Amino acid sequence: MYLHAKQLWRPVLLPAIIALCGASTTAVAEPGRWQMNMPRGATGVSSSIYDIHMLTFIICCVIGIGVFVFMFYSLVAFRKSKGHEPATFHDNTTTEILWTVIPFFILLAMAWPATKTMLEVYDTDEADMDILVTGYQWKWSYEYILEDGENVKFFSNLSTPQNEINNLSEKNANYLLEVDNPLVIPAGKKVRFLLTANDVIHSWWVPDLGVKKDAIPGFVNEAWTRVDREGVYRGQCAELCGKNHGFMPVVVKVTSEQEFDSWIADKQSEAAEVKELMSQQFNLEELMERGEAVYQRTCLACHGAKGEGGVGKPIAGSSVATGDIGEQLNIVVNGVPGTAMQAFGGQMNDLETAAVATYLRNAFGNNMGDMVQAVDVYNFKKGGGSSDE
Repeated sequence: MYLHAKQLWRPVLLPAIIALCGASTTAVAEPGRWQMNMPRGATGVSSSIYDIHMLTFIICCVIGIGVFVFMFYSLVAFRKSKGHEPATFHDNTTTEILWTVIPFFILLAMAWPATKTMLEVYDTDEADMDILVTGYQWKWSYEYILEDGENVKFFSNLSTPQNEINNLSEKNANYLLEVDNPLVIPAGKKVRFLLTANDVIHSWWVPDLGVKKDAIPGFVNEAWTRVDREGVYRGQCAELCGKNHGFMPVVVKVTSEQEFDSWIADKQSEAAEVKELMSQQFNLEELMERGEAVYQRTCLACHGAKGEGGVGKPIAGSSVATGDIGEQLNIVVNGVPGTAMQAFGGQMNDLETAAVATYLRNAFGNNMGDMVQAVDVYNFKKGGGSSDE
């Protein structure tokens, strides 16, 4: 069957052109809403990646336009209605050489900058700072490996309010891309990331930094960045890692070197204060307040805002939360193999563990009236059991 150009125009070409023009117009008019291209980013590596992407895109467009122009010209100029008959030939050596040599040089033009950038991406030598990044379901742990041995470690959890997640209030501009403790790095310094995972495979991805690297249990991957422009850069876990995969954001705050040094000093002071607090005794009200904060950021996703359960078992009326304290601590500290209940012994300090254990025993209608202190958790971990026993 032979089609005239007029037959192709209305049903096929016209709608396609209108759709492309409409998409392009929307992209220009509402760049924040319709992001149709990758960002240039804030680092030299991310800019190089963007340039390679655009070079490849332009080459593909030129080839595509050339092929379609030649094809439609052939359809119109050599159509049967003008009396043309199809030619018959076996091969053409000149054409075969051209369609081999020309693509070779096109690929060479694309491979040269790509290879140069890849070598730069993997060059993690001579870093000014090392940060250990560990993926958990569903949060990130950051540990700054400092020369003085006073390492700084903390967890970064999603901080988007549950009302927004449950569609009870309007979602803000950074919906599911905000955390309680962002990763802070100094501007102008080369920072090396050592990436691993505690449970399943995760992927630490910040588009503006040009960094995307898998975090694999039992294995350490390397990546690096150098950001010259201060600001906040957001990303996400880019590996499907379980039910709350979409609730595992990455937030990187780039500050001046002076501000970073002050922040590190504050974090070290906080760690010293927590060590001191862990030797103290707290009343029920104080433990409940701390425990509720820990529950909100650590337990709520699985056990529900009202302890009703979900991925995890219900807390309200639970035989674990109302039973033996030692058994409860065993589950919180060591987890339950083969289930979604993780081992939180390495994710929370003894005071946080004691506070959340107390909260579980006295919230959601459990009302046990007893308390767990940091020393109880310490003794349990050392094999001495609870001080209440």
